[in-house]
Amino acid sequence: MHEFDLVLPAEVDVREVGMRDGLQLEAPVPLEAKLEMLEALVASGVRRIEATSFVSPKAVPALADADRLAAELSRWPEVHWSALVANPRGAVRSVDAGVPDLEYVVSAADGHSRANAGRSTAEAVHAVGEIAELAHGAGGSLEVIIATAWDCPFDGRTPIARTVDVARAAVTAGADQLCLGDTIGTTTPLRVVQMLDAVRRACPGVPLGVHFHDTRGTGQANALVAVQAGVTQLDSSIGGLGGCPFAPGASGNIATEELVYMLEESGVRTGLDLDALLLAAAATERVVGHELPSSLYRAGGRSVPRDAR
Repeated sequence: MHEFDLVLPAEVDVREVGMRDGLQLEAPVPLEAKLEMLEALVASGVRRIEATSFVSPKAVPALADADRLAAELSRWPEVHWSALVANPRGAVRSVDAGVPDLEYVVSAADGHSRANAGRSTAEAVHAVGEIAELAHGAGGSLEVIIATAWDCPFDGRTPIARTVDVARAAVTAGADQLCLGDTIGTTTPLRVVQMLDAVRRACPGVPLGVHFHDTRGTGQANALVAVQAGVTQLDSSIGGLGGCPFAPGASGNIATEELVYMLEESGVRTGLDLDALLLAAAATERVVGHELPSSLYRAGGRSVPRDAR
C-alpha cells in the first residue's frame, strides 16, 4: 500500500465576496439589511471583505447604493475593505468614497469582455495603468481579477496563453496582485493546476488568488487543489450566493462556510468560526428572501442544527 501525503499550507486568507458577487444578481436589498449581513460576517472573523462594486446603477441596480454603503464601513476598522470597479470612472468613485483598495476585472475572453464591460480585452487591459495610478495615489492597491480565465460562455475555452498574456500585461501596467476567476464554473482540478503554473511562471513573485464558482459541483475540488498548489488567497461567498449577470448560466460562488469546513477539517487555519458563519448565512437568507444553495448550510455544519436558527 502506498502512503498518500497531502501537503497543505498552515493557513489561508479567505475573502468574503457575498456583499458584491453574492448580491449583484439579487433584487436590490435595503442598506440596513446589508449592514445586518456585514455585522454577522464580521462576527464570524472575516477580515477581508469585497464590500461592493462602483459600477453603473443601471447595469447592476442591486449595488446602486455603493457610496452609501462605503460611508458605513468605518464601523468595522478591523476589516480590510475592497471594491470592484469596471473602469477608471468607477475607480475615482471608489477612491472618493474612501475605498482605495481596488479590484479591476479584465475578461480574458473578448466575448465576455464585450458583454460585461462593452469593450475588448485589449481595451480593458489598456485601462489598468490609469486605475493603478488612481489606487496608488490614494494609498491603496490594485488587484486585477482575470474573468473567464478558463472558459467563456460566448467564446468557449480560453487558451492558457491568452490568460497568461492578460496577467503579464496587467502586472507590467501596475497591478499589485492577480486573481484568476472561473466565471462560469467550468474548470476542473487539473486545468486549475496547469493555469496556476503558467501564470506563476509568467509573473513570478506576484500574489495570486483564485475565485471559483460551483456551477458544476467542482468548486470545492478546485479550491482544494489550488491550496495544495500553494495558493493562500481564496474568494468565497456566504451561503454560496453569486453569479455574473453578463455570463449566461453562471451560478453561485463556492460557499464560505463550505470552504472553511473543508479547510479547517483538513488542518488548514482560516481564522473563521464555522458556527458564526452559519449564523451569517441565516442572516443572509433572511435578507435575500430565498433559500441559499449551500449544502453545508442546509445540513447544519458540525454543531448548529438548522432548527436552532
